[in-house]
Parts: sequence; C-alpha cells; structure tokens
Amino acid sequence: MEPLSLLQLPRVSLPVITTTAPLNSRRQQGSSACLVPQRRRRGVRLSAPAVASETPRTVEAPSPSPASGKDDDAFDWLDQWYPIAPVDDLDPGAPHGKTVLGLRVVAWHDRAAGEWRVFEDACPHRLAPLSEGRIDGKGRLQCVYHGWCFDGAGACQFIPQAPALGPPVHKNSRACVASYPCVVQNKILWFYPRTEPEYKDVLQRKRPPYMAELDDPSYFTVFGMRDLFMGYDVLVENLFDPAHVPYAHKGLLPSFRDEQDPGRYYADGKAAAWFMLVAFCIPVAPGRSRLIWAFPRNAGVWLLKIIPRWFSHSITNRVLDSDICLVHFEERNFIAAGLDNWHKACYVPTSSDGMVVAFRNWFRKYCKHQVGWGSPQVEQLPPSPTKDKLLERYWSHVVQCTSCSAALKAMKALEVAMQVMSVAIVGFLSVAKGTLLASTVQRTAVMSAAVLCFVASRWLANYIEKNFYFQDYVHSYK
Repeated sequence: MEPLSLLQLPRVSLPVITTTAPLNSRRQQGSSACLVPQRRRRGVRLSAPAVASETPRTVEAPSPSPASGKDDDAFDWLDQWYPIAPVDDLDPGAPHGKTVLGLRVVAWHDRAAGEWRVFEDACPHRLAPLSEGRIDGKGRLQCVYHGWCFDGAGACQFIPQAPALGPPVHKNSRACVASYPCVVQNKILWFYPRTEPEYKDVLQRKRPPYMAELDDPSYFTVFGMRDLFMGYDVLVENLFDPAHVPYAHKGLLPSFRDEQDPGRYYADGKAAAWFMLVAFCIPVAPGRSRLIWAFPRNAGVWLLKIIPRWFSHSITNRVLDSDICLVHFEERNFIAAGLDNWHKACYVPTSSDGMVVAFRNWFRKYCKHQVGWGSPQVEQLPPSPTKDKLLERYWSHVVQCTSCSAALKAMKALEVAMQVMSVAIVGFLSVAKGTLLASTVQRTAVMSAAVLCFVASRWLANYIEKNFYFQDYVHSYK
C-alpha cells in the first residue's frame, strides 16, 4: 500500500492522532500510526480557517473491484492490535467485559502470573458471559452461572458438578476458553483478535503502536475513555478535522493566533512539544465506537498533579458532548447518500479538508468503506437514541473510569450528609427552642446553617447530574 500524499498511514487499524509532534522526538517503534502531515511537522493548528479561494482537494472516485474479487492490498482488520482500556481503569479484583471489532471479550488479572489476560466473553459450558463472573480465592476466573473455573491459559481447572472420582471432564479441550494474545504497553492493555495457536507468539513479529511520550517520565499524562454513538470512520474523520474546533467547541478550547504554534515551546531556537493529544479510535459495532485519549504534557506538571483526574475528564467529556450529536447524524446522512457517493454528496473545496479527504480515500480504497468485523454484524445503523441517551455519561464513561466512579461515590455521600445535617439542625432548633438557644441571633445563625446545608446539597446534586449523568449541549447559545 502506497502512503497517502498528506498523511503517514501505516497499515494499522487504530490511528494514533497527535495534535503536535516534536521535531526531535524519537521514532515510534513497531507499527505506530502517528497521523501528522509529512510535509509540515510543526503540528496541527487548533484554528484552521476554511478559505474558499484555496485549491480544491482531490477526492478520488470509487474504482471498480478487481476481477478476481480479492484485493491483496486490502486492510486486514484482524491482523492488528486493539486497546482494551488504560490499566488504571481496570480493577484487578474483577473481570471487565468489552466489545471490540464486534468481538465480546473479557479482561481479567491473573494473580498467579501477575499479568492481564483477555478471553472470549463466553463460558464454554452454556455460553454465559464471563465478564459477569468473579476472581475466586485461588486467583482463577470463575463463571458465576455454574462455577466453572479457568486459569490464565484458558484451561478449565474445576467443574463443581463433576464427580471428584469420575473422569476428568475439565481436561477436555471443549472445556477451555478461547484466549487472545495481550500485552500492556504505554499503560494500556492491548489484545490481538485471533485465538488460533499460530498467533500465540504474534507479539514477537508485531507490536501495538507505541508512543514514546506516554512512557517518558518528564511528561504527565491523563488517560480517559468513553463509548460513543458514532461509527469508527466518522470518529476518525472528526479527529482529523481541526477546522471544526473553533465552531463546534466554541468557548471550550483555547484559541490561538495564526502565528502561534499551540502546544509547543522554544528553547535555544529548537521547538519541543509540551502538550499532545493521543487518540485511540476503536471500532465497537456498526454505529458504535470507543475513544481512549491521552494528554501527555511536560510543562506545569506540578499543577497537573494536584488537579483531580475526574475533573479533567469532566472537561474532556464536555468537549466530546459538543461533537456527538453533530457526528451521529452526519453518519446517518452519509449512509442515506451512500458511502460510495461520498465524493459527490460532500463539497470539500478547501485545504482545511485535506486530512478528511485523505482518510476517506484510504478508507474507500483499502477497506471499501467498511470495518472488517471480527464476528457477524448486521451492517445497518441502529435507530438514533434520544439526546439524553446520546450524551449520557454514566454508562459510556463513569462506570469504566475508576477516578470518576470514586468521585461520584464520594459526592453522593457528601450530598446525603448535608441533607441529614440540614434536617438534624432543624430538629435541634425545634427541640432546643428557648433553652440552649436563648437569643434571636443564635437561632438565626443555626437556621442559616440548616438552609446553607440544604442549598449546598441541591447544588451538589445538580453538579453530579451534569458531570456524571447527563447535561444537554445546545450550540446556539455558545
């Protein structure tokens, strides 16, 4: 596959998008996909104007399929590594179910080996989801439907219903769980979507994309993750489009003058990145995708360390909210027009659309506008949910995030405590009356404290709703 003229696009399934790229950064290892312009290594500006007089971008028309029906240059979706989640958001005491490339998998921590494992999320007994199971006292993955237990290799170690003196049915190959190759790299758990024995040592020939800055101790990195009601291709397209930032995210992100180079500082005449955006785009199912983001920064690290991770996530989720509805319905308009007609349905005359056009050309040429799902999928978008479902945060982010889950639990406890305190103060005031609180000033002060506690609890309840459950986003008033 020849590289695209504007983008460095190695044959990997998960574009790693960086908004800036240091001029003196080390080369990425393995099959990393750092999608930055080849001709201009100074990074993607956050404010890219669309000028009508610019040279129109070239959109390739669909080409006929080869007569043989097989394209040797076709992108192999099953020969790639896919991220599961940042390890900070994986509780080693419980299994975690995820859907990636249409495959339902379960990640769990094998205490015996001190390593993470990724299995097919189905018990071989009756196909119950292992992600609903537990880690038993011996550190094995246990299916909670009938108690079957599996070791780190996927071999069944115990079947409670099998007689102790009977045949060792647990050693039958049909009692094993399919196990995927997996590795922790860049503080992210990755898996390779093939379970055949010949792929057991795939890590020796092919590693996941590597970003040196994520392991650089001089950088402070905040990771996050969210499930989105949009397909993989439109998610990637959105991240490749800097021109939308000052409009879709108006007031949410800083603006820079054209002569400035955001995310970069200069020392001794040399440029170095001080903040980056790394985005891992993961196909989940038709019309569904997952975004894992990372913000490596090496300036003001002391300040970043004292800002709670959940607070950083609330800001990032607000930015994502301002995109979700736009991209969700854009995708449906694409499908209605026919993806083969993308070059006709969309008018992209300016250079600010260059990366989007390049990606669409690549996606058409090597993928035929489709994700190569790992399991049978109905290639039809699900019905559009209501806006409160499109923008909900609890299931799409909070339950998957250890920081936000802990913050939500603490804030709910504080809300209840303030309500109880408010009621307790009123009760105390009614009982004490003229005995302990003789003066009007004292009674007024106590009543004011009760009112303040109640008002604070109501404010906190509203804050919890907006940051951990749902907050409407209306562009008209931004």
